Amino acid sequence: MSLLDRRGLLTGAAAILGVELAAPLARALAAEAAPGFSASHAAFTADQRMLVAAVSERIVPTTDTPGAIAAGVPAFMEMMIADWYEPTDRQEFMDGLGLLEGYAWIQFEKPFAGLVPEEQDHVLTLAMTGRIAALSASFFEHFRQLVLLGYYTSEIGCKQERVYVPVPGRYDGKYPYAEVRRVFSS
Repeated sequence: MSLLDRRGLLTGAAAILGVELAAPLARALAAEAAPGFSASHAAFTADQRMLVAAVSERIVPTTDTPGAIAAGVPAFMEMMIADWYEPTDRQEFMDGLGLLEGYAWIQFEKPFAGLVPEEQDHVLTLAMTGRIAALSASFFEHFRQLVLLGYYTSEIGCKQERVYVPVPGRYDGKYPYAEVRRVFSS
């Protein structure tokens, strides 16, 4: 997918997503960055990458279409966190990751990525409903929005999960204007 196509998709997604992602997304869109998901520096440790990948794959799992990992969502999230989040927002996100991972260790004595899917779903349901102590109720929603943004602006999300139609409709040089009495624009 070209940089222009990706920017168009990201711009459209910005209108749909909440205020939480608006500032980092606006900074990313305004930059003249190369296309792709390469962060300028590492934002996650190896354990955090495994956690982000595991949570992302539970949010958009592999089914008859590729899931979040195949679409490069963990790399997208690391790029957003590393390059486009303000330090306080980045720290808030990282604290949320730590609390989520800590809860998995306390409850199951394993890292989140090492849990079976039912246990992962249990932890994520508690996070989603704000029932993990000290974890902000908005953390899961913020994480989910990043996953969806990364997935549906990736080539896999755009072309395999959805039907990609760069120009919807068809050209009709003999459109019956006299019948509809309206001019269409795009």
